[in-house]
Amino acid sequence: MDPARVAGADVDQAARLLQEVRAATLSGHRSRLAPRPVIGESWHRTIRWGVDPDRGPQPDLLSLSDIECRRRCSPLTEVLPVLREGLLSVADAARHIMVVSDAEGRVLWREGSATVLKKADGMGLEVGADWREAVVGTNGIGTPLVVRRPVQVFSAEHYLRSLHPLSCAGAPITDPRDGRLLGVVDISGPLDSLHPAMLALVGSVAKLAEARLREQHSTALDRLRAVSAPLLARVGGRALAVDTQGWTAGVTGMAPVDRLPLPKSFGAGRHWLPALGGCVAEPLPGGWLLRVESEPEPEPLGAGRVVLDLRSTRCWSLTVSGSVGEWTHRLSPRHAELLYLLAAHRSGRTAAELAVDVFGDPARTVTVRAEMSRIRRYLSSLLEHRPYRFREETDVRLLLPDRPSDLLPHSTAPTIRRGRNGDHR
Repeated sequence: MDPARVAGADVDQAARLLQEVRAATLSGHRSRLAPRPVIGESWHRTIRWGVDPDRGPQPDLLSLSDIECRRRCSPLTEVLPVLREGLLSVADAARHIMVVSDAEGRVLWREGSATVLKKADGMGLEVGADWREAVVGTNGIGTPLVVRRPVQVFSAEHYLRSLHPLSCAGAPITDPRDGRLLGVVDISGPLDSLHPAMLALVGSVAKLAEARLREQHSTALDRLRAVSAPLLARVGGRALAVDTQGWTAGVTGMAPVDRLPLPKSFGAGRHWLPALGGCVAEPLPGGWLLRVESEPEPEPLGAGRVVLDLRSTRCWSLTVSGSVGEWTHRLSPRHAELLYLLAAHRSGRTAAELAVDVFGDPARTVTVRAEMSRIRRYLSSLLEHRPYRFREETDVRLLLPDRPSDLLPHSTAPTIRRGRNGDHR
């Protein structure tokens, strides 16, 4: 049952039908209708986490000082005006509230209809509350955090019985600089205020927020470019200016690159980076000046170990270790999918095979090649192409979740779905 089709129909009847579907599914019986895939998969995750579906709200609230600290540190603070402009007027008119959480599911902001805010207090939807799936079950905040796409949750699609009076729609917001999940914007209200456009509206406003972050990043790069330009002009040799995420603001003596992967712990001094070799980092306002050494250490051609860590449901990483040291790179959802496929198929995959694996469509080779080109920017010494594969001499270790069903839960790729059933071919 698609919540968008419920609006305009008998909402109470639809809610009762969903209660039957939920009761049958949670008890292991068959029902007249199956839950939507995104809801059914969320229910099964919540069951494994041992959440009691019949308990009332048990808020584990952050202290006021912790809330303020998270607000100050969150990039979402910068896009609150965008979220308010896009959602609050609609929320008030439709008897809804806007809720914004961080990447850990903690509610940081909550605004909108005073009547609904009061009801939300009784449901545990308070500022500082933890709304992860592992705590509250299927909901419009925790579920989008896991699947990393907009989700609408209507009435009994909520795992907790106490949340059945709600209709929620939430969308994740990611950092355009590195793909890092920042949090979720959600709009929630009573069942009789359900509107078919709510999910599309929330998804669009989340994209507007990401666009604002992208604009701010471009402005920051321009400032760094202005500061670094005279310095780069005086450098005798190869050098580049990058921001704290590795995005390039200027370059001299070498071919330009869009972004340079930096280790998690990066500071002033000498470093070895896969794309540059030996270099010296000097601090700049908002970034680094990297002077490439005249005789950089040779790049290890495929030697050492690669550890692909996919155990988390939201954060994935690649760690490379060899004779020159160790570095870790945080992976975007798409890169996590592609590297999983290469790790599972050591003999390699062609662009067409990866297109089938990820999209179910062999014609999507242009998209695959573009993403593999981005991956090769930070793994060029460890990957072959034609077909794409890890070098034979590289020790590749794949760390998977304890439960196969938790493998990259955001992914809709056919091969990943099979992997969740324990088939890693």
